[in-house]
Amino acid sequence: MSRRTVASLTIFCLATWLAASAQSEKETVHMNPAHARAKTKITVQSSEAKPYEITSPKLVEIHISEKFLGDIDGESSVRALQVQRDDKFASMVSMQRFIGEIGERHGTFVLQGKETVENGKIKATWFVVPGSGTGSLSGLRGEGGFEGDFGKGSDGWLEYWFQ
Repeated sequence: MSRRTVASLTIFCLATWLAASAQSEKETVHMNPAHARAKTKITVQSSEAKPYEITSPKLVEIHISEKFLGDIDGESSVRALQVQRDDKFASMVSMQRFIGEIGERHGTFVLQGKETVENGKIKATWFVVPGSGTGSLSGLRGEGGFEGDFGKGSDGWLEYWFQ
């Protein structure tokens, strides 16, 4: 077989595989349970920051207690590790256990997040840690985030589903 024939066959097989994959993906998305979007207002009830490395950039451990009000209704306890630069920019990673309700379902779950703080504003993304849901929130999966004024309150959202 010539190189041209092998190349043509390879391209044909690749195109066929891509078309089949795209069709399979469409069917998979169609078969997935519907995702829902929940919105919430998050307010900080208390916050405590403890530097544990003071050379620049400073490393800080933060403990936060939060209240959620809206489609996501309850409270959470947050532990975050923050890198704080001299120019007031900060980057954090966090874990938090939420206790409360999403819609009509009650239980707990854990959110893992990554956040940035700049000019007093916080922006974050988070996801539900797989297998962390309890009660009627067992099987919860999702991704979302929040934005707002650091330490003062944020608008949050979560695209979620159950497995």
